[in-house]
Amino acid sequence: MKLADRTVIVTGGASGLGAATVETIVSAGGRAVIVDINEAAGAAATARLGDRVRFVRTDVTSDAEMERAVEAALQTFGAVHGLVCAAGIAVAERVLPKEGVQPLAHFVRSINVNLIGTFNAVRLAAAAMARNDASPAGERGVIVTTASVAAFDGQIGQAAYSASKGGIVAMTLPLAREFARMGVRVMTIAPGTFDTPLLAGLPEAARQSLAQQVPFPSRLGKPDEYAALVRHIFENEMLNGETIRLDGAIRMAPK
Repeated sequence: MKLADRTVIVTGGASGLGAATVETIVSAGGRAVIVDINEAAGAAATARLGDRVRFVRTDVTSDAEMERAVEAALQTFGAVHGLVCAAGIAVAERVLPKEGVQPLAHFVRSINVNLIGTFNAVRLAAAAMARNDASPAGERGVIVTTASVAAFDGQIGQAAYSASKGGIVAMTLPLAREFARMGVRVMTIAPGTFDTPLLAGLPEAARQSLAQQVPFPSRLGKPDEYAALVRHIFENEMLNGETIRLDGAIRMAPK
C-alpha cells in the first residue's frame, strides 16, 4: 500500500517514534491522525504539518476514547487505511527491590498501556479498515505495532515491560491470520535502543553506554529509521504476521 492519499492513525504520534512516523506519512502524501495524551505536542504537530494531520487527545486504554479517535479519522478523512501503534511506557523496577515487593498496580499499568492499549487500537482500527474497498491485490489496510527487544532479552527490572511487549509479539501472527480474510496485514517492529523522549532524561554517560552496546552502528537508533521501516512495511505486501528487530544486532545484557 502506498501512503499517498491514505489515512493512518498513529498512537503516540505526538513524540518520538510516532512523531517521526507522522512526518513520514505526510511527506509521502498521506494523512495522519495523531492519537496521544500530550495535547501541547499534538497541537504543535498539527500547526506545523497543516490540514493533512488531525490530533485527537486519546488515552489508548479507554475503549470510548479510542472509538472517538477512530470516528474522528473517519469523519475528517473518510476512511482508515492504516494504524501504527507507537504509544507506550517504559518503567524499570525490580519485582523485589530493597524497599519491598513491587506493587501489583505497577505491573498492571504497563500491561494496560502497552499491551491492552495496543489491542484496543488494533481491534477498532481493523473494524474500520474492513469497510474499505479492496485494492486490486485484495488489500484493505495495514497495521504496525511496536514491541521491543525486551520482548526477547529483557533485563533485570523489565519484567512488566518485557511481558507487555512480549504480548504484542505473541498476538502478531494470530491477528494476521484472522485479518487475512479481509485483506489487512499485521506486522510488529521490535526496536532496540532508540533516541526518543524515553531515553532523553538519562545522563549523557548512560546514553553513551547504551549506544556503545550496539554492535553496528554503535549509536542510538534514530526515530526516522523506525519510520522508514514502517513505510516499507506499508509498501511491501509480502510482509505479514512477523516481528522485525530493528536494533543494530544488540542483545541486551542481564542488567
